[in-house]
Order: sequence, then structure tokens, then C-alpha cells
Amino acid sequence: MQDTPDIADRHDAICVIGAGAGGLVAIKNLREHGFAVDCYERETSVGGAWNWRHDRSPMYASTHLISSRPLTEFPDFPMPDDWPDYPHHTQVLSYLERYAEHFGLGAHIWFGTEVVSAVPVGDGRWDVTTRSTGGGAERVQRYAGLVVANGHNWDPAKPEIPGEFRGQVIHAAAYQDTAQLRNRKVLVIGGGNTGCDIAVEAAQQAATVWHSTRRGYWYAPKYLFGRPSDQVNDRLLRLRLPLPVRQWLYRRTVGLTVGDLTRFGLPAPDHKPYETHPIVNSQLPFYLAHGRITAVPDVTRFDGAAVELADGRRVEPDLVITATGYRARFEFLAPEILDTDADGRPDLHLHAFARKHPTLAVVGLLQGDAGVFPLAHWQSVAIARWLRLRTTDPVRAAAVQQKESTRPVGGWSRTKVVHTRRHWFEVDHVNYLRSVEGLLREMETSK
Repeated sequence: MQDTPDIADRHDAICVIGAGAGGLVAIKNLREHGFAVDCYERETSVGGAWNWRHDRSPMYASTHLISSRPLTEFPDFPMPDDWPDYPHHTQVLSYLERYAEHFGLGAHIWFGTEVVSAVPVGDGRWDVTTRSTGGGAERVQRYAGLVVANGHNWDPAKPEIPGEFRGQVIHAAAYQDTAQLRNRKVLVIGGGNTGCDIAVEAAQQAATVWHSTRRGYWYAPKYLFGRPSDQVNDRLLRLRLPLPVRQWLYRRTVGLTVGDLTRFGLPAPDHKPYETHPIVNSQLPFYLAHGRITAVPDVTRFDGAAVELADGRRVEPDLVITATGYRARFEFLAPEILDTDADGRPDLHLHAFARKHPTLAVVGLLQGDAGVFPLAHWQSVAIARWLRLRTTDPVRAAAVQQKESTRPVGGWSRTKVVHTRRHWFEVDHVNYLRSVEGLLREMETSK
């Protein structure tokens, strides 16, 4: 293709969108595979969702990891041994900042720059339009590949609740610290990890706390047998125990530790263990048992000062917090590029590779039963090796792509999950890594 005065051709360089954890690991692994990289980050520093200084960050003051340190750290950059099992979010940010500094990634990042659009222009190349977040003219550059790492926890999914409410309603994204809860009557909507954590904080600060959940979930303590619970699950996965056996063990273990939470008003799960993302919270049963949290069903409507519930009850909070998750958004890409369906769900092999565009990949679009950082690392290794194979042996690359495209989804993604947006990108981390390893091995045989 011919360059034009309006398009700067970056030749074999790869464009990375976002400098959060996924973007940083993508830059690092692409550089190690010999690619020039331009990363565009709309904020003024690295960290993505973990950088509490950013407007889009969902971090609140007490946020900690719900996956343990050994199962969250990058495989080639361990977290300090003297850190706690579940580090605070400020420690995670400092870890990402040190990662970027250690591997010299800052030189490849354009801060304060957002991507307006990315358009395929043939032969696997992409025209990427950017502009400064402070204003100014748009700029178009042409790249040999595109790696998207813009995160999926920044666009709040706000529930549509009919009626008018005279109190305050905020999404969990706007929750920052316990001062917002102190001495108030608080209703928390949402049964995920964030909703449970905020309900627990409200139990310690608010005058009254209601916790509304639409369905029942399986709740796990943060520790089992003296170890973080995700490490116990990791061991079971590595032993290749059949899913029904793991589900039986889960039921038995939870029964002996957490117990039957339906006696505190929580609904019974309508699914088996491992069919939804695990809820890891040791304190929720404690505060339910002490009457500091009242479990209530789904909200049906607002009515002035009152909130109507699915069982006909009415409660009168003065603060409603909707911990109802986030939407994955790729506003700089046309929906058909990622085969996005009407609900906004993209169709990606390994939740990473675009099926129609071999030079387009997404990093970090995963919901695992352990930390996402190691998964993003190996995703980006596979992406870098794939892009390198396309340049060194395009015929073999086409054969690998054809073979991979026939691999059943069940080989790398949970196929039996509750069909809601929250569970679109669920994976068992060990099984997922085995599938990525299979792709890497397939590409290794092409040498």
C-alpha cells in the first residue's frame, strides 16, 4: 500500500490500545518478539482499572485482590514475598508501575492519547486514528497489527428500575470510601464480589443495610485448610479431577465452612458450583448472622422514598448502590469486526483472537477463577508469536489458524454457565492455560 500525506505508515509496528495490566504485558511480549510498538493510553499514567487516580477506575479505598498473590502475579515478575496473601489495590498499582519501569515500557506509550477509530485496510493492516484527550487535531497511522487492551471494568452497567426515587442512587463505580455510608440506610443491589464487599463495609458503618440479590450464589471463604481458597481450587484443577467430583467437593467444603446461607434469607443457588464466577467473601455470613445485613430479593421498582421488592416488601433506604457490573465496550471498532452480537458480546477464539481479522487480538477479556494477570501474559505471548509466524511463514500461519478455528469452545471456555453478561468470559484458569499452551505448541512445530 502507498503511504499518503495524511497517513503515517508505521510499517511492521503493532498498535496496542490501553496501558493497564493487559496493555503493559502486551507491549513487553511484543517487544521481546522483535516488534516495534506504539501504545495509546487515554490517561496520564499506567495501571488502567487499578490506578485509583483515573476517572474510570472502579477502585474504592478498601479494595483488595480476591485472587491470592501467587495466582495473580505475572510469571516472570513476582510480587514481593512479604506482601499479604490478598494485596491492597495500591500495592497492585505499584506492582504494575514497577513492571513498566523494569521492562522499560514507558518509552513505547503515548499518554493522554485516545483511539478514535481503528479500521482494517487490507493485507492485515490497520489505520488507527488518535487524538489528544486535551483536544487538537486527529492523527492517522497505519499498523501491521492491532492489540486491544482497553479493559472491561470501566463502563458501568446501570439497571433500569422503573419509578422515581427521592434518595440517592449511585453505581458501585462511584463508591469510594466508607464516609459515603456512615449512619445511612443503605440498599446494595448486586450479588457479585463487589456487591458483597460493599454490603460488608456498610454493615460496619451504616445504620441499616439491605442486600438485594436476584439469584442465589455459591459463597466461598477466602481461606480453606489454612490456604487461600483459590490455591485449593488450583490444586484440584491440576489434578484433573472431573467437574462433577469438584462440584461435590465444593458443596461439601462450603457446607462445612460457610454453611447454608438460606437460613439468613439468601436465595438458594439455581445452578451448580463453578457455573458462575465464585463469590469469595468470609465476612458476609458473619454480618448476616449478626443481623447487620438483611438479605432481600430483587428490586422491582422505585416509589418515592420507598423501594419495592420482588416479594412485595418495601424498604426505605436513603442511599442505593447498584453493584451491577460493567459492559465490555470497543467503541473505536465497528461491531462486525469482533463479530459482536446484538447484546454486545464479541466472538473471539480463546477470548482473544478475532476470527475474521488475523492481525487483531484482545488481551485481558477474561473472568477467571484466579488472577487475570498470568492469563493475560500467556495470551500476549501467543499473540506475539502468532503475529511473528504470520511474517515468517504465512502459509503455516494460515494452516494453524484453520486448525484452531475448529477447536470446540468447551476446550478453553466454560460452556455450562449461567447465561448472563457477567459470565460471558468465564474460564477455569488451568484449563484455559492448557489451551493456550496447545496453540503455542502448534506454532512451535512450524519452525
